[in-house]
Amino acid sequence: MYHFFVPEENIDKAAHRVYIDGGDYNHIRNVLRMHPGEEISVGTGESDDEYRCEIEKYEEARVVCKLQFIKKADTESPVKTILFQGLPKADKMELIIQKCVELGVSEIVPVSCKRSIVKLDEKKASAKIARWQQIAEAAAKQSKRAVIPKISNVMSVKEAIRYAKETEVKIIPYELKEGMLETKEIFGKLKEQIRHNPGEEKIRVSIFIGPEGGFEDEEVELASSEGILPISLGNRILRTETAGMVVLSWINYCLEIDI
Repeated sequence: MYHFFVPEENIDKAAHRVYIDGGDYNHIRNVLRMHPGEEISVGTGESDDEYRCEIEKYEEARVVCKLQFIKKADTESPVKTILFQGLPKADKMELIIQKCVELGVSEIVPVSCKRSIVKLDEKKASAKIARWQQIAEAAAKQSKRAVIPKISNVMSVKEAIRYAKETEVKIIPYELKEGMLETKEIFGKLKEQIRHNPGEEKIRVSIFIGPEGGFEDEEVELASSEGILPISLGNRILRTETAGMVVLSWINYCLEIDI
């Protein structure tokens, strides 16, 4: 079933109608060539409400859909994960965003590190963020996410550490960290926290990933001094575009095997 996002004002619950316009109108009518009577799912990208609809008719520049029922989507993680990604070279950030959205990330914060080769001025950063947000939305559609993860503005390492301060779990994979004991303990504790979490408020996890070449020692020391725990991801050195995906996959495994 195809999945689309619309603004809240395009959902008329009283009339049991949902309206799809913009680029998705053309995609549904002229690319997918969907017909009245076919079913789709719709979300706002901001909540986990999923609106199941049936295409009713095409009007000028919009699709009119009949709202059948509303359900809570089961595609969102029970934790809120924030990926602080050191700015990588070339188009690696696009791959990171696409795959991490598929893996359930809640927010991605690009971080300008000392070893980041890419440097973005304000104008370039604004254009990049807009492009990256489009990629996040496309990946959310493809993976049938209810919520479109936010791509935040570029931060320095110090700004990122301050931003992560209030999150309950904070980790920074570091290639010089030896042994997996702390890693196993952290994920084990996270699993127990989720299991015993009584409310709807999600536990927040911050993941810091360095750029090519990793974080400098001073950056790791600063993060560690603020309660961000250095962990190992194993004996092999992972690329910057791989490391975040590995951590998110571990979180998914720990949370979903018996929850």
